[in-house]
Amino acid sequence: MSTRGEQAIKALSRFGELAWFKLPLEVNPRYGYTQVPYMGWRYTTPEERIARHIEAAVKALPTQLDWTVDRTRKNWVIVPTRILCEAGGLSDPAFRDTVQAVNENDHDFCSRALIDFESIIRHLQHIPIPEY
Repeated sequence: MSTRGEQAIKALSRFGELAWFKLPLEVNPRYGYTQVPYMGWRYTTPEERIARHIEAAVKALPTQLDWTVDRTRKNWVIVPTRILCEAGGLSDPAFRDTVQAVNENDHDFCSRALIDFESIIRHLQHIPIPEY
C-alpha cells in the first residue's frame, strides 16, 4: 500500500475500526497521468456522530475544489463534488466512467484535487475525536 493509503487509513482509523477501505492509485500506471483522488471506507460500527464530524471537518477545510462526504450507500466516500454531479451519484458504471473521463481529459483538475485530498487526509489526522 502507498504511503498516502497508509496515512488515509491512519486518519480514518482514529474515528473507529475500519471494516473496508479503498483508495485508487495516484498515478495511472500505464499512461503516467495523475488521477482523481477519492477514498471509500466502512466502519465496523458506523456512528452518525462520527459521520457528521468527518463531514463538518471536510466542509470546513479551505480547498481549491468542493468536496463531498457521500453516505448514500453502506460505504462512505470522500470525493470531489464535481465527480458526483457529473456521474449523477455513485451508481455504477456512471461513477467509474466519469472518473475515467476526468482522469483522461482534465489533468489540471486531477492535480488540484490531489493537493486538496492530501490536505483533507492531514486535517483528518489532527482534528479532535468527538466525545461520547
